[in-house]
Amino acid sequence: MAPDRTAPQRLDFGAYYNVIGGRLATTTRTLASKNPSTLADNPPFPLSTADDVDQAVEAARSAAAQWAHTAWSERQAALVALAGAVEELSDDFAKLLVHEQGKPLWLARHEVAEAVRLLRGTAQLELPDTEIESVEAPYRRVFSRHVPLGVAVGIVPWNYPLYLAVGKLGPAVLAGNAFVLKPSPFTPYTGLKLAELAQRFFPPGVVQALGGDDRLGPLLTAHPGVDKVSFTGSTDTGKKVMAACSQTLKRVTLELGGNDAAVVCRSVDPAVVGPKVALLALINSGQICIAVKRVYVHASIFDAMLAAMIAFVKTLKLGDGLAGDDVMLGPVTNELQFAKVKDLLADITAQGQTIAVGSADVASADAAAGKGFFIAPAIVDNPPDTSRIVVEEPFGPVFPVLKWSDEADVVRRVNDTAAGLGASVWTTDMGQASRIGKQLKAGNVWINTHGELQANAPFAGHKASGVGVAFGTDGLKSYCNVQTVYMTHLDKE
Repeated sequence: MAPDRTAPQRLDFGAYYNVIGGRLATTTRTLASKNPSTLADNPPFPLSTADDVDQAVEAARSAAAQWAHTAWSERQAALVALAGAVEELSDDFAKLLVHEQGKPLWLARHEVAEAVRLLRGTAQLELPDTEIESVEAPYRRVFSRHVPLGVAVGIVPWNYPLYLAVGKLGPAVLAGNAFVLKPSPFTPYTGLKLAELAQRFFPPGVVQALGGDDRLGPLLTAHPGVDKVSFTGSTDTGKKVMAACSQTLKRVTLELGGNDAAVVCRSVDPAVVGPKVALLALINSGQICIAVKRVYVHASIFDAMLAAMIAFVKTLKLGDGLAGDDVMLGPVTNELQFAKVKDLLADITAQGQTIAVGSADVASADAAAGKGFFIAPAIVDNPPDTSRIVVEEPFGPVFPVLKWSDEADVVRRVNDTAAGLGASVWTTDMGQASRIGKQLKAGNVWINTHGELQANAPFAGHKASGVGVAFGTDGLKSYCNVQTVYMTHLDKE
């Protein structure tokens, strides 16, 4: 099946469209997000209606019927080709990420590179049939296979809009489904361009994208023509997505909020580990679901660890992501999240907690970096376990450092949260790492690192951090139904 060539072969990064049925489509009304560094308007993008959703789903259902019968190797090749095309346009995608999301250019380039790596890694996955009975009974064969669901929708948040889009697109189409991407209204641009670029490599309707506001998601999750929804975002919104999907018994994968802890043991060198943990808490201005959100440091090295982290944070330059290679932190991405983090900082001050570095005065960051949604990175020194900065996910450049002495007690404190996305243990004692790691109630445990992901490893959240699995063969299976086949030869009974 040859892809539709009606889409332009050169991407225009100044104009943004829906992608429906292999064609670029406009809408009567448009929206525009703001550049979080300058507060200037980004270009207009489509405001989709229920009719646009109906058209996209209809095109997807038609395409899915044929795509499901396309050879696995052809689907793999299409993903590899898309990865190569994204890589060729990496500079354009990276600059676009800075404009829409606010991350520094070096981090935007890293996101593009990781998206390419994820696409290529996904393309290497296989789902062979599983033999259940054959050798023992040569005239009878029982096996199971995975068949595509049909139409999958990917709802992507604003913190890593390109990486998380390919993380849903890749396994959905590799498994034989048609895919409809719904990017965040705060960061719609890279997702729309990704879908436009995909028209070069996939038949019409296999990869589509719709821009819109907060009304678009419910239209997709409730649509009877959609078979699967993969959502990444807040836990509260995830509950609404799950409720909507239940009405038509859609398959659903939810990757939700986290409150990841890092447990730092007495054996580490604070001068080495301190900067690493601080960076893993603050990268992307703390706007990563699997960023370090709470740091528990053994009492014997607490002062040295805190001092090393403070010294490192003081070296981080805050500013517009395009202002130079030395900019390490950009703004918070949107006004809503900016207000939430400001409110959290105000609570820290009101509760008399100690800010070891940084400031609750957001205006000071504005003056240093510009007029955008800038918040200076802040560390809170050993606040109570019941404080908001410990209990809530800040999703901004502020985190607490807490003291511990007893191993069993710190495990209890780390697990005392509704979230269960990730956690890390930092120690030179691998026996201790294994002992603590096995007790952590989180879907992902890292030892002497944090936040690493790869295409062939399953990614899941425990407790309120998610439902289902992304990545790896388990994530691929989430875009399929299991079918068991019982085969008997009539002439050999």
